[in-house]
Amino acid sequence: MLSLLSPGKVSHKAHRVAVSTLFFLQGLCFASWASRIPNIQQTMGLSEAELGVVLITLPVGLMLSLPLAGWLVATQGSRKMALVGAVLYSSTLVSIGWAQNLYQLVGCLFLYGVTSNLTNIAVNTQAVGVEALYQRPIMAAFHGLWSLAGFTGAAIGNLMNARGIDPLGHFAVIWGAILLGLVACWPYTLREERGGEANQPIFARPDKALLGLGLIAFCSMICEGAMFDWSGIYFRKVVQAEKAWVGVGYTAFMSTMAGGRFVADWFAHRYGVRAVLQASGLLTAAGLLLAVALPSLPTAVLGFLLVGFGVSSVVPLVYSAAGKASTMSPGVALAAVSTVGFLGFLIGPPLIGLVAGASSLRISFSIIAVMGFCITLVASRAKV
Repeated sequence: MLSLLSPGKVSHKAHRVAVSTLFFLQGLCFASWASRIPNIQQTMGLSEAELGVVLITLPVGLMLSLPLAGWLVATQGSRKMALVGAVLYSSTLVSIGWAQNLYQLVGCLFLYGVTSNLTNIAVNTQAVGVEALYQRPIMAAFHGLWSLAGFTGAAIGNLMNARGIDPLGHFAVIWGAILLGLVACWPYTLREERGGEANQPIFARPDKALLGLGLIAFCSMICEGAMFDWSGIYFRKVVQAEKAWVGVGYTAFMSTMAGGRFVADWFAHRYGVRAVLQASGLLTAAGLLLAVALPSLPTAVLGFLLVGFGVSSVVPLVYSAAGKASTMSPGVALAAVSTVGFLGFLIGPPLIGLVAGASSLRISFSIIAVMGFCITLVASRAKV
């Protein structure tokens, strides 16, 4: 197993600030790309169908690289891979801005997904080590900073767009900011003592305990995927919100998801991880069902606020539990759980589309609500 070490001259707080910075930089990198998707579509003249093909290449790269990322972190160390991953991730962001045609854009986005995942596994492994130093839950706060970076990145993207700065110039600025952030925080990241990690498998089948954690993440990420991709459509077609209010559901969801992560650790420490996961599932289901049963603007917004609170703590707490696995290294365990969980993120949006096409969006959102109850059910039996 990897043993994460804290040199005596570096305080626990310094380690926490360093890893928090890594989470923020990672979120900033992702949000920068997301904020310029409309500009890139317009510049390249991509149809809706072509954009759909482009957008799926990122999660494909992420999904295919999960086992490799876990193996690299286990064999090379999360500290080294966090640095390598973040440099490659931000550099690939710049290449997206440089891409001149559809094929180049697809290739760059595939690599962007690969490097995103390498960074994600390495940074979360570092977070597991810092949490072990504190001996209490702090993982959700790290993920809260990723969400906060999402708002920051979106704001910067809007500013760059308003000033007429093209994506390449925008992404180059973010690249420079990320490199400066890495220079500042990397010396304070956790060092590792590696012993016997060279024999870690690239493909690791999760044991029963890790599979249970993966299923919890799977159910939660189906709900997250639904919110990310369908919230605006739900408010437009079902809630029938005015144009200016179509995005309020997504904003409500994102705000409570980010805010919930900053309080989830306290609840987990006070009431236990299992109780928080059980409550999270119930909140997620209740929020979705409220939006389905009473699809007016006030009640739908309230429902989406509840869903944000519900899903906010699930993935961070699951990652924290996976990182403590005794059967494999933290990096490989996180990759195994992430593989199962991320399938939900891929399945959720198309599942809603298929069900909505056969019946209605309200029916499809009702089915997604069942996933919330499944979080509670699986958490009641899982080892957390």
